[in-house]
Amino acid sequence: MQTVSQVLSHGRTELAKVIVGQEDLINQCLLTILCGGHALLEGVPGIAKTLVIKTFARLFDLEFRRVQCTSDLMPADIIGSNVLNLSTSTFSLHHGPLFTDLLLADEVNRMPPRTQAAVLEAMEERQITIDGTTHPLSQFFTVFATQNPIEFEGTYPLPEAQLDRFLLKIKVTYPDAEQEISILQQHHQGFDAHNLEAAHITALPTEVLAQARAEIRGVKVEPALFRYMVELIRRTRNWPSLALGASPRAAISLMQVAKASAGLEGRDFLIPDDVKSSALPVLRHRVMMKPEAELEGLDSDRVLTEIINSVEVPK
Repeated sequence: MQTVSQVLSHGRTELAKVIVGQEDLINQCLLTILCGGHALLEGVPGIAKTLVIKTFARLFDLEFRRVQCTSDLMPADIIGSNVLNLSTSTFSLHHGPLFTDLLLADEVNRMPPRTQAAVLEAMEERQITIDGTTHPLSQFFTVFATQNPIEFEGTYPLPEAQLDRFLLKIKVTYPDAEQEISILQQHHQGFDAHNLEAAHITALPTEVLAQARAEIRGVKVEPALFRYMVELIRRTRNWPSLALGASPRAAISLMQVAKASAGLEGRDFLIPDDVKSSALPVLRHRVMMKPEAELEGLDSDRVLTEIINSVEVPK
């Protein structure tokens, strides 16, 4: 886990130049990138979601693009199209913002269904089809999509198929009082979130990220832990408060994120605590509450915590 440890220590040092607090957000975004997945970020505006993703792009020397999703955003606006060059009478491909490494899709639930479908192909297949021709995307292609948990007017709820393709759903909360004071002091001293050049972030070569991903894949998993993860997933499918349980893809995602969590802890083997710490962000968007359970004030995190506590931990 030498490369993973290097990524973690270097990342925390460099991100601290820009970000105050938000440890959970930073760790879970790093898990997403190390696993080669995608993440859904849920939180109110103004709590550094965009800034964290932009900083990660600089940290790993990756291309970053941002899309502000609106109800009139068409598939061609995001994937690109073939444009006629009048001087040569030939078509040339105009790349849309999906042709990048890190994509931030702001307020993704405002994107109309046809455009959501185009993003879905890119997320799942890591390729884009334009006029019948398939174009591969970067090996580091990662979507970070945000949604506001309060505003629902003029939105298109993400279909279950697309939600299931997000590796994690990250809940982003307000900083505490001391962190907020530090943010004010940082800006008072001249920090500008729109000028990250001034932060002098030292980038890691992309080869280091690729090596860290390889180390994560090599984390050892005992047979008893395979059974433990499967039992967690299967129990969501018949839990009385849930109308829809987690899929086999969720079990794969849980294992991937748990292995990455072990790597961040400096271990090359999995333990039950890695699974437990990964379960909420991996599963909270893959289960559906029954209406009567929601009326009782339950939410997915609370129900999943009950399920985790109900499953016997392997010795």
